[in-house]
Amino acid sequence: MTETLSESEVAHQRLSEWFTTLGSRVRSGYTRVGEVPRLEAHSVERKLAAIFAADVEAYSRLMGLDEVGTLRTLTAYRVIIDRLIGSHHGRIFNTAGDSLVADFASAVDAVQCAIEVQEAIGKENADRPAAEQMRFRIGIHVGDIIVQGDNLFGDAVNVAARLEALAEPGGICVSGTVQDHIGTKLPVEFIDLGPQQVKNITQPIRAYRARGETSPTDNSATSSSLPLPDKPSIAVLPFANMSGDPEQEYFADGMVEEIITALSRIRWLFVIACNSSFTYKGQSVDVKQVGRELGVRYVLEGSVRKGGKQVRITGQLIDAVTGTHLWADRFDGSLEDVFDLQDKIAVSIAGVVEPALQAAEMRRSTARPTIDLSAYDLYLRGLAVFHPITRERNAEALRLIEQAITIDPHYGPALSLAALCHLRLVLDRWGEELATSRRRATDLARRAIEAGENDPVVLANAAQVLAHFGEDIGTMIGLVDRALALNPSFARGWFVSGFLRTFAGQPDLAIEHVEISLRLSPRERMGVPLFAMGMAYFVKRRFDDAAAKLLLAIQDNPGAPGAYGFLAACYAHMGRLDEARAIVVRLRAITPQIVPRDLPWRNPEDRELYVSGLGLAASEET
Repeated sequence: MTETLSESEVAHQRLSEWFTTLGSRVRSGYTRVGEVPRLEAHSVERKLAAIFAADVEAYSRLMGLDEVGTLRTLTAYRVIIDRLIGSHHGRIFNTAGDSLVADFASAVDAVQCAIEVQEAIGKENADRPAAEQMRFRIGIHVGDIIVQGDNLFGDAVNVAARLEALAEPGGICVSGTVQDHIGTKLPVEFIDLGPQQVKNITQPIRAYRARGETSPTDNSATSSSLPLPDKPSIAVLPFANMSGDPEQEYFADGMVEEIITALSRIRWLFVIACNSSFTYKGQSVDVKQVGRELGVRYVLEGSVRKGGKQVRITGQLIDAVTGTHLWADRFDGSLEDVFDLQDKIAVSIAGVVEPALQAAEMRRSTARPTIDLSAYDLYLRGLAVFHPITRERNAEALRLIEQAITIDPHYGPALSLAALCHLRLVLDRWGEELATSRRRATDLARRAIEAGENDPVVLANAAQVLAHFGEDIGTMIGLVDRALALNPSFARGWFVSGFLRTFAGQPDLAIEHVEISLRLSPRERMGVPLFAMGMAYFVKRRFDDAAAKLLLAIQDNPGAPGAYGFLAACYAHMGRLDEARAIVVRLRAITPQIVPRDLPWRNPEDRELYVSGLGLAASEET
């Protein structure tokens, strides 16, 4: 019969263990608690090793439920783990409570051991109630270490411990170095978690979730776990009703349905239908588990709080693979017109979630190894360097996008972005063969429309390029209107619409549409939108307002020549010729061509207003 220990006996046993550990530390070189050990040169061994770090998930909770039972389970499980580490030629160094650190001469041995450990522990857990299951997290890294007696030192040990903290309960997280060592030597699936910034480690760690092909190492995942689709994916969970008013449930649920509808209009995004998302209603959920069960990388969750006739909606976007928070914000409104409020907030949330998701995807793509990049990865990398626009960044973006088009000649977004790059070469006079760039931009834009005729991004980009080069402005505005019908929360679409309305001599609509774009994407760089608004105010002959916007645009993007030309023309028409001349001097430092050859304004009076003002400023220059 197994002897049951009393609480006092358990406490005494744990205190004795602590003194034993302290004694061993003193004998190995510690002169007082917390002091770094003295390393004698003859007793130090430096080597390259695979470090295996493990601990128990929610160990404190398990101890709080049943100290004696938890200690017995841990002891039994440690027998299994120690045996497997030994059978794979590993050596256990440090153990403290629920954690252990071991080293292996081979990354292959360390990963194979970790997979077998999680499989064995998973089988042991199968017969236990979920609340009593003991699940381990394992982190593995390869690096240079120092061995002294029974102690390990070095950054490699710290990195392995940080990776352990990133691992799922019942899962394995390895560094990019380990993934490189394994290659195809083991039947293991590596899921890229991207670069992870962790505590006390200067450089981000490229991390991967490791799973054996025969059985998943993540024992918290069920048989219903779904693979991630081949494009960014998101689920919107039911928003929590924080008002304490059951009648507000309909508003919260309707809000989520509207957000799902708005996100579904983003063609490059895979969105889970509301009937699947709403199965989690009323539950306290683990976002990572939701991601596994629904097969999505991103989860949007939020809450609704009502006060009088006002309501506040909060939302947060989470990477379900890593648990990282990507974005959070709140939206306020009046309940006087519930359906109008739902529509406005849904469009606003979709408008800010889209660039946040795209930014996250660009970071993930940039962190990937440069071998076997897909057209999509190359497109994201090109998009990442395109803004803020400079001559060098534009050239690099074009280089990456041309590689994407080589892989997939019918990839609409890449074709339209390449067209924009050539447009910049012409507008900013960066290209040596401007006529060639103009032809290339036009050809790419037309090919993009053929390839992605129902893609809002493609339609807006192509319309911007073709409108600049003289295509019928009404037709181009029609393309943008179609893009906005497909996705009303498309911030860039509203911005391009504003630009084109200026060309068409509709400055009031131009200002309104640019302001909508800024409301939908409030964290957008302000330089180009402010330039567009400055042009619109200039066309309205409101030179004071135009100059204020243009000065801010120059401050945000001092290397773009367009705003300088309009500001100089503003000052000339205002009679501030000294300031106009000074702006022209700054413009000449950027480009030798003061008056651009391509003037997209369809109204002759608008063109003459610009040319005469800029000509006056340039002619007065001394």
